[in-house]
This record gives sequence, C-alpha cells and structure tokens, in this order.
Amino acid sequence: MRKIFLFYLSLSVLNCTNAQSLRRPIAASYFGLGAYSLNHIDVFSFTSNQAALAQIKTPALGVYGERRFSLAATNMYSAVVAMPTQYGNFGFQADYFGYKNYNESQLGIAYARSVGEKLDLGIKFNYYSFRIPGYENASAVNFEIGAIAHLTKKLHAGIHFYNPVGGNLSKTDNEKLGSVYQFGIGYEASDDFLLSVEIVKQEDLPVNVNAGVQYNFAKQFFARFGIASENESPYAGAGISWDNLRLDVSASYHPQLGVSPGLMLIVNFKSRDFGYQ
Repeated sequence: MRKIFLFYLSLSVLNCTNAQSLRRPIAASYFGLGAYSLNHIDVFSFTSNQAALAQIKTPALGVYGERRFSLAATNMYSAVVAMPTQYGNFGFQADYFGYKNYNESQLGIAYARSVGEKLDLGIKFNYYSFRIPGYENASAVNFEIGAIAHLTKKLHAGIHFYNPVGGNLSKTDNEKLGSVYQFGIGYEASDDFLLSVEIVKQEDLPVNVNAGVQYNFAKQFFARFGIASENESPYAGAGISWDNLRLDVSASYHPQLGVSPGLMLIVNFKSRDFGYQ
C-alpha cells in the first residue's frame, strides 16, 4: 500500500498543472552540473544547455538511470552521445520515464559550435511522446536552444529555453507542452572546484533554484553535492575515472517521497578511434 500511495502521490505532485514536459531527473543539477564550465564539462552537460556541446573535445557516450523515489514504476533512463567535427559538434539524446502502463519518451538531435573564443551556441530538436495503453497516446515536436558566454577563464554564464514557442500536445483535450526557461552561471575557483547555480522557471510552476558544487579530490576521484529549492531536495554523488571510463553513483532526497538513487556511466573515446585527429 505504501508503494502504491507514493506512486500516485508522485504523479500528482509532478502533474499538478496543465502544462507538461518530460520528466527531469530529481537530481537535475547533478545530471548537467558541468554545463557552465570548461574543466568540469562532460557528455551529459549539453542536456542542461545545448551550447555546452561545443566544448566537448572527443567523442563520448553516457547512460544514466534513476529510480525515482525508489519505485520501479517511476524509473527514468537517459542515453547521450556527443560527436565533435570540424563543422561543429553533434549530439543525440534519448530519454524514457515510467513503466508499461504509463510512460513518456523523448528523442533529440543537437548541434552546437563556438562563435569566437567567448561564446558557444547550441540547438536541439526533440520528438516527445507519452503513452497510456488503452487510454491515450500523444506526441509533439519541439526544440530547445541555448547560449553560454565565457566571461573569463573562471566565470561562465548562459541561458537556455525549452519549447519556447509552446504548442499543443494533444488535439483532443488541448493539453499543452510546457515551456522551461533557465539562466545559469558557473564559477571555477580552481581546476578542481566548480560552483554552479541555475534559475529555472517552468510554465505554471514557481521559480526553482538549483545550486551545486563539484570538487576533484584527485585526478581519478570527485564528489558533487547541491540542492533544488523547488522541493528542498538535496543531492550528492561521487565519481571515479579510469582510462576512458567514468562511473558515478548519486542520490537525492525528497522530504515527502524519499530517496532517488542514480547511476551514471560515461565512456570517452579518442578522436583517432573515429579516423580523425
């Protein structure tokens, strides 16, 4: 009974408005923490702001899984790929949330490039859908766009818009796909320490502030922690790197719904493995 109660409570908390968008990880700041930096960026950074894709130097892929509130019915999975080229950098993202009786998915293709040394620009086109077997299926095409300015070697700031022009998700009930607006800033006090803050405004929801830090204890080890003001959910995690692999273990805590553990794996390839330098 407890798990059933938590499941329906989580859905009611996350669907309390008419606007809808794909589920973000509970530890959203952990997911894309390195977007507003140069030394802490990774392949997942462009999920927070597509402009961060411009700073990826070698091909990479990553997978992430999160058991939201420790319930199998609210699992979230994400896979990303980044491919730098001489014509700009390309990325692919696939997301899935839910279980067989209710699920949401999104596929996206991203492109980013640097405009001079101080500005990166990026865009991503998405195909979003949700499915309730025997009841309703709906889909929509949308886009998101971002820009990051490298104000100094240590200070970086940017903006990001998800689905800025709006649009209906379903013609039958006129349900709208929500818009999300973000402003982010990152300060790299050193090569080993990053402080990042994002101000997020999702349509029909209060302003949310995501704040996080990353500290590299050594070349192979680092830790991240932070908090999201929207529901006062803290998160923490640690990662280890060896050769071209990186493994992260993370967890976030919701005051009412409990713990959401996560696991991330990143593989960074060498450029010569793909036939270019």
